[in-house]
Amino acid sequence: MGKKSQKKISNEIPKEDNNDSKAESVPFYVLITTYLSYLILIIFGHIRDFFGKIFKSGEYAYLRHQNGYAPLNSDFENFYQRRMYLRIRDAFNRPITNVPGRTLTLLDRVSHDKNKTFELTGTTTEVLNLSSYNYLGFAQNKGPCADAVKVSIKKDGITTDSPRMVAGTHEIHRELEKLVARFVKQEDAMVVNMGFATNSTTIPALVQKGSLIISDQLNHSSLIFGARISGSKIRVFKHNDMKDLEGVLREAISQGQPRTHRPWKKILVMVEGLYSMEGNILKLDKLVELKKKYKFYLYVDEAHSIGALGKNGRGVCDYWNIDPNLVDIHMGTFTKSFGAAGGYIAGKKKVIDWIRLNSHSNIYAEGMSPLVCQQIISSFKIIMGEDGTSDGKKRIKQLMDNSRLLSTELKKMGFIVYGDKDSPVVPLLLYNPAKISAFSREALARKIGVVVVGYPATPILSSRVRFCCSASHSREDMEEILKRISEIGDLLQLKVSTRKNIEL
Repeated sequence: MGKKSQKKISNEIPKEDNNDSKAESVPFYVLITTYLSYLILIIFGHIRDFFGKIFKSGEYAYLRHQNGYAPLNSDFENFYQRRMYLRIRDAFNRPITNVPGRTLTLLDRVSHDKNKTFELTGTTTEVLNLSSYNYLGFAQNKGPCADAVKVSIKKDGITTDSPRMVAGTHEIHRELEKLVARFVKQEDAMVVNMGFATNSTTIPALVQKGSLIISDQLNHSSLIFGARISGSKIRVFKHNDMKDLEGVLREAISQGQPRTHRPWKKILVMVEGLYSMEGNILKLDKLVELKKKYKFYLYVDEAHSIGALGKNGRGVCDYWNIDPNLVDIHMGTFTKSFGAAGGYIAGKKKVIDWIRLNSHSNIYAEGMSPLVCQQIISSFKIIMGEDGTSDGKKRIKQLMDNSRLLSTELKKMGFIVYGDKDSPVVPLLLYNPAKISAFSREALARKIGVVVVGYPATPILSSRVRFCCSASHSREDMEEILKRISEIGDLLQLKVSTRKNIEL
């Protein structure tokens, strides 16, 4: 590490120095070799299928009509899984056997049939954990949060055995909802026992036929799913591009609804505070300016940003120092920064009351487990300093230090890295599909647990490894991680960046 990497990083975030999320263009030779790799895989895959269907027809029977039944999987749709994913399957879904904290214990496994099946060896491997969303380090089985949960189990049990609207609203639910509302500075909040359902069942309660949803092109699937089942018209704008959003808004407002050209009943813009695959932070300052100008409703998904961004951990509004009341609907999850499960919706009391009456998660789904509520309450109080310590502030500071260090040092080494340097999610580009599994295997050999991602979860040219920083890692951990990643980068020839003079 150079002297610059050891500079003290304050909790105050200099915005003028943090606009580093513009993606670097792909080097031409990397582009060509990546396309060639896919082309070779596809050609040889089809050749193997051609001869396999002739000489090993039994292995392909499930892709043909049988006894009058159509195949559940088509030959074409199944090709990627058979000929590409299967080759690198060992890099995904590795089973674990402990708390996903600073380290992670993996169950070792082997395959004797080219990744079609796996069997456990009975041994384990402990790795430094850069794969879990344990941003503030609350994924723990000891400490004040775990102690409070133990007491909660004895007092309240583990389930309410009923939907919230029937007999499943426990006093601890209301305690948590009031705490969430206070934390995000809103009038009221509603908690849901599943993060995905928080979005997918709330959006249909807010907008219906005759409304328009304008969605960022990289929004999470829960937002997309909720938008589709709402019955609203959907338009998409370029990722985090406020100029493109303004163009979509101007056209939508001027043209109105299709055919009739009547004004839209509602216009709802849906965005995320932090995009977990790109590491980009929402340009909320510019978005709020558009909101004041065009008078649309704003829905911000803070699944990854709540707890992880801002000097107080209050998310993207805190990060940009913007009044939270300028956002109409605040959504967040407890699965990342709080070491728990579920999600929340916060806003004006009348709006939240309406959602309670119309959200399927509140009407049909079982209420959040009391012990999960207690975990969230305890972590909230630590973050807010209401436990009588400064532990929460230290965690937020440590997370930001680790995020900046990892992002900046990787760029200095010559890797192509996406995202803002204050993002706890740091994507490192791999490009070539063969390097997806190669990076994962080399990282495991060096005792680092990582998540690798490829097509179709990313564009075909944007295979990547996604590092998730955590406050549970010390500076020494991060320096050791950087050293090992550099070794892998040299081995796999990943240091292809053309940018120079990266400064912290």
